[in-house]
Amino acid sequence: MEIMKKRRKGLPENVIEIRNLGREFRNYKREGGFIESFKNIFNREYRPFIALRDINLDVKKGEIIGLIGPNGAGKSTLIKILSGVLYPSSGTVKVLGFTPWKDRIRYAKHLGVVFGQKSQLWYDLPAIDSFILNKSLYDIPTSSYNKRLKMMIDLLGIKDLMKKPVRSLSLGERMRCEIVQSLLHNPELVFFDEPTIGLDIIAKERMRDFIKEMNEKYGTTFIITTHDMDDIEKLCKRVVIINYGKIIYDGPLKDIRTKIANRKVLDCKFSEENVPPFFMKGCRTISIRPHQRIIELDLSKNNLRKVLDRLMKKYSNSLEDLGIMDPPIEEIIAQIYKK
Repeated sequence: MEIMKKRRKGLPENVIEIRNLGREFRNYKREGGFIESFKNIFNREYRPFIALRDINLDVKKGEIIGLIGPNGAGKSTLIKILSGVLYPSSGTVKVLGFTPWKDRIRYAKHLGVVFGQKSQLWYDLPAIDSFILNKSLYDIPTSSYNKRLKMMIDLLGIKDLMKKPVRSLSLGERMRCEIVQSLLHNPELVFFDEPTIGLDIIAKERMRDFIKEMNEKYGTTFIITTHDMDDIEKLCKRVVIINYGKIIYDGPLKDIRTKIANRKVLDCKFSEENVPPFFMKGCRTISIRPHQRIIELDLSKNNLRKVLDRLMKKYSNSLEDLGIMDPPIEEIIAQIYKK
């Protein structure tokens, strides 16, 4: 059977099952200078650092999940454990029916990983040579390899890049080739770390379309870690936010705006250049320009309909246009990190 159609039977509904996962590292500290370095050889002071604590997570087949959090939150540690690179200090992990760090060889055949800072391509060779090597490593039938490679080349627009040495490619060009390298064997689960890093606007759209195509056509499950909120909004219906080693939110992206942000932004445009200020409970003017006033409304303190009625009455002679918007997702996520 062709590898692009092959899927194991009898798998649990959840591709990933994590229970009470924890990971602790030991760090040591010392003062600067030669004497302190010498002392440290014989008497090293260790301090525990908890990278992950009590993580519980289920991921269903075919989901595209955004895993986000500030630097140092524990995202990379979690992905490394799920990839089988690290083992946990406590808890259990099952991915595609495997324990990643115990079944690494069998597990790797069903996994695709793209890390922006870790290349899987041979630096001095054209990308096509790495693709051919992958074909042999994963024992991909020639017909499947040719069909899948052509499809990915067309979707990502890399026809002119494959025969250039990898060292001569830009970061964005290399990332597109890295993705082909990781998905040639049609993995059931893919970890993407900053998949659109270094890409221009057109290339980003191509990349997002590619991820959607793989997800819809083959049911591939994607876990995407990124700081680009456009990637999250355009690809992920579900978001997992991690901070200080703990999951602080796991749910639909839309609920972040409606349940967590609980705010609206009112963009008011006027025929007059300057209008009187607007005061009402829960309202805060965040921008004043000629012919425009932008007001932020805290929905926990006032009702949207009441505020709109008041605006219409107060500016009945000069209000020309009124837009109601959600606050930018970047701003909401930043507030969640701070809290």
